[in-house]
Amino acid sequence: MAQRALAFAVAGRPGGAGLTHHAGMKVLNLQCERGHGFEGWFGSEADYASQCERGLVECPLCASRLINRLPSAPRLNLGAAREPAAGAPPAPATPEQRSVEALWLRAMRHVMEQTEDVGERFAEEARRIHYGEVPQRGIRGRATGADAQSLREEGIDVQVLPLPDLLKGPAQ
Repeated sequence: MAQRALAFAVAGRPGGAGLTHHAGMKVLNLQCERGHGFEGWFGSEADYASQCERGLVECPLCASRLINRLPSAPRLNLGAAREPAAGAPPAPATPEQRSVEALWLRAMRHVMEQTEDVGERFAEEARRIHYGEVPQRGIRGRATGADAQSLREEGIDVQVLPLPDLLKGPAQ
């Protein structure tokens, strides 16, 4: 499977549990298996279920498709703290984790705005830039692990970054 990579040829809003309605949309608070919290906007409960079944709902931070819907109650009165049950969703992210996630998202959006997507031509275009065949510029695209290693061996700076597909378009 090809990985997305980034070569430099030149030197969601996490929230608490809840469900709100906005102009006919259901806004669900979701969380991936790694504990990243984010919102999902759906036309209906059936729309949410359908998108989950088809693998269309993914974490905007890590691209995981193992998503849990957080409880819709504004506050859960659970009494004394206890260990989570096996298979229970991870605990909500701490403010520090949400801050790091927000910084990561901002950094990835900056990368997307400042680089050209060359898609499957990534290795070829990185070489053309490196050898002076085309003007220097920042590019991003898809490359296999072998392609990325080959580029590094040629002295071409390549960074592999996980870029969820959701970052390709505007985020809400």
